[in-house]
Amino acid sequence: MFFSQAGARPRMWEASPSEHKKWVEVFKACDEENKGCLSRENFKVAVVMLFGYKPSKIEADAVMSSVDPNTSGILLKEFLDIVRKKKEAQLYWNEIRHIFTAFDRHYRGYLTLEDFKKAFKQVAPKLSERIILEVFSAQEVQ
Repeated sequence: MFFSQAGARPRMWEASPSEHKKWVEVFKACDEENKGCLSRENFKVAVVMLFGYKPSKIEADAVMSSVDPNTSGILLKEFLDIVRKKKEAQLYWNEIRHIFTAFDRHYRGYLTLEDFKKAFKQVAPKLSERIILEVFSAQEVQ
């Protein structure tokens, strides 16, 4: 993808105090036994509560493998970090989707070379057509 190749990364994002409070409340609600950590299943419930989807086995495995093996689950600090990263990624992809939609003037779900040229003319008018063609061509290969 062009954005990742160009080095674009989600910006560091901080939760508002009310959002942070909500995350802590969800953690506490899902920590049914008040152990101070979430089991794999409790983590899945928390993700459903915050993001509206059940994490896949692969996602849950990745999270659980990153947890300190000396604990019996995901601690609050780890949970808050995971949720912040998920929120950052969600905002990043929403931003990309919004930008794409702005340039997809005919609502086709893809950009033609002409759409691409018009988009770059608006955001980088001094960029040479050769560079634009190279970027567009590189996307076709992927």
